[in-house]
Amino acid sequence: MIDSHCHLDHEPLLSDLANVLIRSKNVGIEKLLTISTSFESFSRVKELVKKDEMIFGTIGIHPHETSANIITSKQIIENLNENSKIIGIGETGLDFYYNNSEKKRQITSFKEHIEASIETNTPLIVHSRAAEKETFDILNEYKNERLKILMHCFTGSKEFSKKLMTLNSFFSASGIITFKNSLDLQDTFKSIPIDNILIETDSPFLAPVPKRGKKNEPSFIDFTAIKLAEIKNISKEDLVKKTTENFNKLFFNYKS
Repeated sequence: MIDSHCHLDHEPLLSDLANVLIRSKNVGIEKLLTISTSFESFSRVKELVKKDEMIFGTIGIHPHETSANIITSKQIIENLNENSKIIGIGETGLDFYYNNSEKKRQITSFKEHIEASIETNTPLIVHSRAAEKETFDILNEYKNERLKILMHCFTGSKEFSKKLMTLNSFFSASGIITFKNSLDLQDTFKSIPIDNILIETDSPFLAPVPKRGKKNEPSFIDFTAIKLAEIKNISKEDLVKKTTENFNKLFFNYKS
């Protein structure tokens, strides 16, 4: 099992890392992908990937952080080349739900990440909230570049998922699919091919039922896997096997 998106550089995970890793291994997690959201965050991610062989990282600027952090494709590529355990670009994308950063700055940053992803053939981890049309339109501009797209914590509409499938996107399911008011999202994941699905915690955020309201951590991914297996009408073991294969195919070019 692989947690394809967590924030180990956030508290309370960072100060309790040793125990977080033990609990992760105890539920069968073999890899953790810890996500960069700012320059300050990336400095912590670079240190975290040295702590344990199961930890991998990304380089990127969250759309909320683009007011204070503008990164170029050149900077992204340089950092990728310096560290073999930095295996993804992001999280990037568009978030128009909150006005934390100007739309123009978010779009500029998103395109810098996309350019770096294309040049290095590295997966692009995309955050999209209240920006389905704009996110798709930008990604679709690069449809001939064979982008490796991972829609993190996907909560979009079924229509959005179908459009993204034309770009061969992957979709990561978070603990949100366990919430009782997430029937539309559950239906969307029912329609997405299993070959295009990964799982994540987005910890320390979005703890799944029955841990909702608590600080999330990677080991809670087990609850998301159980629910997703139910949605896909397969065994949890098959779900774990397939999502692990999908992650390794996307990030390491492994053949299943």
